[in-house]
Amino acid sequence: MSNDPSAIATWANLVTVTRLLVSPVMFAAIDDHKGSWFATGLWFVLCVSDLVDGSLARRHGVTRSGAFLDPLADKVLVLGAMFTLVQRDVFWILPVLLIAVRELVIQLYRTFVGAKGVSVPATRMAKYKTFAQQCAVGFAVLPLTASRATWTWQVTLWISVGLTVLSGADYLVKAQRAKRSAAVIPA
Repeated sequence: MSNDPSAIATWANLVTVTRLLVSPVMFAAIDDHKGSWFATGLWFVLCVSDLVDGSLARRHGVTRSGAFLDPLADKVLVLGAMFTLVQRDVFWILPVLLIAVRELVIQLYRTFVGAKGVSVPATRMAKYKTFAQQCAVGFAVLPLTASRATWTWQVTLWISVGLTVLSGADYLVKAQRAKRSAAVIPA
């Protein structure tokens, strides 16, 4: 059974909204430099649920609301966790700000073109970026690496910054190409 692209009430969207509603629990569970098994388990479930909503969307049909909500949920979860880690003096603010600025710019772009009926699904590079961000947070809250192997989350955080910047540039280059192509086509 396939969803209408304009559908809002879908199983994938239910999973996505649940991820958003559970995110404050995740932020509260983040401990300081010691890590937390509860936070690690919850983070793992939230990250796997991202795969579940994607699978449901592919199986039942991608919707415009899902194309907007899923990346938004990813941003709320990742940035919320990262800023919580900054507040707990685990993450340095600079890489988190670099990630946040890119995420804000691309989300505003998605919202702007979405208002014109254009869907901007996540690219493969953006999926790698999200995975790297999720790993950085995961290593920072995992008790085994939180304080004894800080290099794991520090390296992963900077890799995610690099992928974040590259994927943001990729979106903007593709948007410019599409804009030029649309301008060339006679009306």
